[in-house]
Amino acid sequence: MNDTLADAAAIIRSHDSFALACHVSPDGDALGSMLGLHLALLAADIDSVASFSKPFEVAPHYRSLPGLDRLTNPDAYPRAPQVMITLDSGSLGRLGDLGANAQAAENLIVLDHHVSNTRYGSLNVIDDRAAATAVMVYQLIQMLELPITDEVATCLYAGLVCDTGRFQYQTTTPAVFEMAAQLSAYKVDIPSLSRELFEEHRYAYLQLTARVLTETKLDVERRFAWAVIRQADLLEFGVTLDETEGLIDLVRRIQEAEVFAVLKEEPTGRVRVSLRGLGNVDVQKIALSNGGGGHSFAAGFTSDGPAETVVEAIRSQL
Repeated sequence: MNDTLADAAAIIRSHDSFALACHVSPDGDALGSMLGLHLALLAADIDSVASFSKPFEVAPHYRSLPGLDRLTNPDAYPRAPQVMITLDSGSLGRLGDLGANAQAAENLIVLDHHVSNTRYGSLNVIDDRAAATAVMVYQLIQMLELPITDEVATCLYAGLVCDTGRFQYQTTTPAVFEMAAQLSAYKVDIPSLSRELFEEHRYAYLQLTARVLTETKLDVERRFAWAVIRQADLLEFGVTLDETEGLIDLVRRIQEAEVFAVLKEEPTGRVRVSLRGLGNVDVQKIALSNGGGGHSFAAGFTSDGPAETVVEAIRSQL
């Protein structure tokens, strides 16, 4: 059973101190949702800390988001928060080191839009119809009558535009455009933000991308395309793993496929897998069967690898 935003609002109204957290290696929706709520609480003079687990770094394309300088190092995060709110994190494990803090929290509010959420909180507000967790945070902020500043609007817009794939995924509804219109009424620098989030990359990243796309494979029978980013490639071009987040969107352009994967080798040897689908195949089922989660058209999981074995497992499931 899902709890409601009204339930979450009731708990928040009865407390005056909050600890926010999003999942490890946060994407645009995780960061935008957490920062948006964090800045709204601070603007109302409400005590709030926000963080995510180590490595405590954000990908280069998120470094201009407002509020990053107001995050708390995870080492200084409250050990047993009175009220902890997690954003866009589908399971306790996705919180990394802050999972222990979540377990010790007196009240744990989970705000998420992933259908695969394990409902690990004392209050679980899960709306898999929401285009982004940022949508839920926007509704919660309005419900609580918290101030929406230009910075809050920028963070929420970033979350919305990232998780709708710039308004092109199946979750893009009239309500999504309405929210975008409302947020754009604030001083959101949409041209600059869009370039930073989606288009601006270092020359080294483009060189790496050329290598990876050249080696991308296509299984015509299964309509499946995949690319592998190896540690050797990252080291050769001097590119970090976080910089490659958007590469899946390039692979997704292949006309002959309807399921797409990018496999990224971590320094530990584990493989981080991003999956995308065009709707006919529920890629979340593949992710779930491998210990991950997500949505029917966008999901992911991590495997002990090697990459070739993971690819064969996905092909077999397809």
